[in-house]
Amino acid sequence: MTASEPGQALFARYAYPPNELGYCGPTDGSPLLQRASGDQAMDIAAHARQFEGAWTYLELIASAVGIDDPLDRRVVQAYWVGNDLLDRVAPSVLVARLGQELEGQVGGFWSRMGPAAEELALPHHSFHVFAVYPWVGLLGSAGDVPLSVLDRCRIRWGEVVGIDGERATVRSRPLRWDGDELSLGPEREEAVRWSSSGRSLVGGIVPGDHVSLHWDWVCDRLGAAELGALELTSARQLELTNTQLREGAR
Repeated sequence: MTASEPGQALFARYAYPPNELGYCGPTDGSPLLQRASGDQAMDIAAHARQFEGAWTYLELIASAVGIDDPLDRRVVQAYWVGNDLLDRVAPSVLVARLGQELEGQVGGFWSRMGPAAEELALPHHSFHVFAVYPWVGLLGSAGDVPLSVLDRCRIRWGEVVGIDGERATVRSRPLRWDGDELSLGPEREEAVRWSSSGRSLVGGIVPGDHVSLHWDWVCDRLGAAELGALELTSARQLELTNTQLREGAR
């Protein structure tokens, strides 16, 4: 098995939830669900390239660390969850690449980061959610929608506390906005999907498992190292975002 094979499955697990909702990627996302649920013959490389935002980061990470395939599992894990590859991409290189890819686009604060914020920038999915998308700039002026989108679009984590058919109850910490800063609030339970019509992004979850969540799906089971990496990259992105908010990004 090549590194790209498990990498393709991992990409599919995290990419399918927003694709199902029509937010990004190809019109027909069913191959993603097939690949995530164990169809080894399903090659989703062409589908992955249609996620223009994610593909930009995957190419950037792979190039920076000398990996040929952007769908290598280590690269995919770095982008969605986090690992040591992220720190091998200089923040200035990330910003320069986004300048090429997003020329003329407006919305997020990525192009207006002060030095303190830019130093924290990583080529991680959370950076795209908070710094490239416009939702941070809409906090406090568009009702509850911006906070809800930020919370659901980021990769969050939690502990499975119950299973009921194709839905799971997960205890997690939601994103909170106090009018000045973003933080993680107290734990609460949320109902999410782990399977649909018998197909799942990750199978066999049980109460006590720590899992990652994207929109309303359980994406993967997290070991201690993966959980720690996701917590760390998320905390760093919140620090970056709050730093830029204090510097007047909004």
